[in-house]
Amino acid sequence: MLKRFFPIFDWLPKYGKDQLSGDLSAGLTVGVMLIPQGMAYAMLAGLAPIHGLYAVTVPLILYAIMGTSRQLAVGPVAMVSLLTAAGIGALQPATPELYLVYALTAALMVGVLQLAMGVFRLGFLVNFLSHPVISGFTSAAAIIIGLSQLKHLLRIDLPKSEHIQEMLVALAKNIGNTHLLTIGIGTIAIVVIKYGKKLHKSLPTSLIAVVLGILAVWGLNLTDYGIKIVGEVPSGLPGISAPSFDPAVWKSLISVALTISLVGFMESFAVAKAIQAKHKNYTVDANQELVALGVANLGAAFFQGYPITGGFSRTAVNDQAGAKTGMASIFSAILIILTLLFLTPLFYYLPNAVLAAVVIVAVIGLIDYKEALHLWKEDRSDFWMLIATFIITLTMGIETGIGAGVVLSLGMVVYRSTRPHIAVLAKVPNTVFYRNIQRFDNLELRKDLLIIRMDGPLYFANLNYFKDQLGKLMADRGDALKAIVINGDSISHVDSSAVHALKDWIKELKAQGIKIYFASLIGPVRDIFTKTGLVELIGQNHLCMDNQQAVDTFDNLPSMNGKTEQYKDYALQSNV
Repeated sequence: MLKRFFPIFDWLPKYGKDQLSGDLSAGLTVGVMLIPQGMAYAMLAGLAPIHGLYAVTVPLILYAIMGTSRQLAVGPVAMVSLLTAAGIGALQPATPELYLVYALTAALMVGVLQLAMGVFRLGFLVNFLSHPVISGFTSAAAIIIGLSQLKHLLRIDLPKSEHIQEMLVALAKNIGNTHLLTIGIGTIAIVVIKYGKKLHKSLPTSLIAVVLGILAVWGLNLTDYGIKIVGEVPSGLPGISAPSFDPAVWKSLISVALTISLVGFMESFAVAKAIQAKHKNYTVDANQELVALGVANLGAAFFQGYPITGGFSRTAVNDQAGAKTGMASIFSAILIILTLLFLTPLFYYLPNAVLAAVVIVAVIGLIDYKEALHLWKEDRSDFWMLIATFIITLTMGIETGIGAGVVLSLGMVVYRSTRPHIAVLAKVPNTVFYRNIQRFDNLELRKDLLIIRMDGPLYFANLNYFKDQLGKLMADRGDALKAIVINGDSISHVDSSAVHALKDWIKELKAQGIKIYFASLIGPVRDIFTKTGLVELIGQNHLCMDNQQAVDTFDNLPSMNGKTEQYKDYALQSNV
C-alpha cells in the first residue's frame, strides 16, 4: 500500500551506484534547462520570472516521491502558462500582488481537481479528447503563444489576448514602433537556441543564449539604448504563500482550472507513457499520476509557484541524459534551490527578448502540420475535426477551443455509433466461412438468403439507421428474399429500445413470410434475448452457432457441424 501511494519506496531501496551517475547527469542537465525555461514561462503566464523557478522546487520533489514515471520532468510548460494567463487576465486583477494570488489559487484548484480525479480513479476522462482534437488545439495554442511573445521580441505594446484576429490587428497597428536592437537580440537568441544543438546535442542552448544576452546587455550598456531587462530577481527560497479561498474567486477560475487539469494531465501522461514504453521496467498508472500531479500543484500553490505539469522537451532531455529514477528530478530541484540561494543577482541584466526567444523556440515544435496532412490522406472526418478545433481555438480562445474539442470528440463517437458498419456476407466456395461481399471476390451469393453482420451495439440511437439499411438491402432482393440471417459476432449489447424494435420487426417479417435467424450471439446478448422473450418469438432452432448452421437450418439440411439439436440448449446458456 505504501509503494502504491508513494512509488519512491519501490525504487529507492534498490537504488545503486549504476543509477546514480545517470540520474546526476540528467538532473543537472534538466536543472540547467529549467532555469531559463522556468523564468520564460512565468513571464508568459503574466508573472515575475522568479515564480517560474519557485514552481520547480517543491513541486519537482513532490512528484519524484509520488509519481509513477521515473523520467517525467514536471514544471511550467508553455500551454499551461498561456492558459493561466488567459484565465487570470479575464478577471482583470488590479495589482500584480492580486494577480499572483489568483495564480496561486489556480494552482490550488488544479491540485484539488487532479487529486480528486486520481482518488476517484477518473483517469479515463482524458480519453474524451481524441488525438486529432489534441493536435488541432495544441497547434493553435502554439501559434497564440508565439504571437503573445512578439511584444517582447519586437518591444511593442500588444494587448493581452488569446484571439488571433485581435492579436493581428494590434500587431498591424503597432508594427511601426518596432525596436530594431531588441529584434536583433531576440533573433540571435532564437538562432543560438534552435541551431546550437547541431554543434553538439547536449549543449544547453537556452542557457547559453541567456548568458550571452546578459553579457551583451551588461558589457555594452544596452539598457541605455532601450533594451528591456528582467531587473532585480529576489534571492532565497520561496516562502509559504496563501492562495485565495474566496468562493467568488474559485467560481471565476473553475473553467480555467478544469481545463489546465485535463490538458496538463493529458500532456503529462502522454509523454510519460511514451518514455515508459521505451524502458519497460516499470508501469505508469494514470490515476496515481493524477494524484502525483495534484500534490505537486498543491506544492506550487503554497510555495509561490503556479500550475505545473510534465513537459515533452524536458522529459525527452531527462531520458536522453540518462535518468533512471525520480532522483534525477530531485537533483534538478537541488540545482534550482542553489540558484535561488546564490545566483539570482546574475539574472538582473537578462533581456526580456531572450526569454521570449526561449518560449518561441519551444512552441514551434508544437505546431503539428504533419498530422493534418496525414489525416487528409487517411481519415477526412478526423481531419475536419482537427481543423475545426484549430480554427475555434485560434479565433475564440483557448478555453473555448478545448471545450469545443471535447464536444467534437464526443459528438464523433456518438455519430459513428449511430451509423454502425453493416456488412453483407456470402459463402467462400467449398468452405463453411462467410465474408463481406465488398471485400472478397467470387463468393457464393444467394438471392433468397440475406446474411448480414452488424459491428457494434444495437441501441436506441442506431435503431433507425439499422432498420433503414436493412430495408434497402431487403428491397434489393425483392420477392426472391425468403430468409434473413443476422450474425451477432460483433453485437456487444442490445438495449430495451432495440428489444422492442426487434420484436415488432420480427413480427413484420413473419407476416411477410420471411424467416429470421440469429447466428453467433455472444453470452450477454443471449441473456437479454432469453429474459425479454425474444427466444420464444424467434424460435429456439433459429438461434444458431454460426452462419453455416443457420443456412443449413433454412435449407432443411443436416448441419455441417452436426449440432443443430444440441444447440437448442446451448444457445440459452448464459455462461458461454
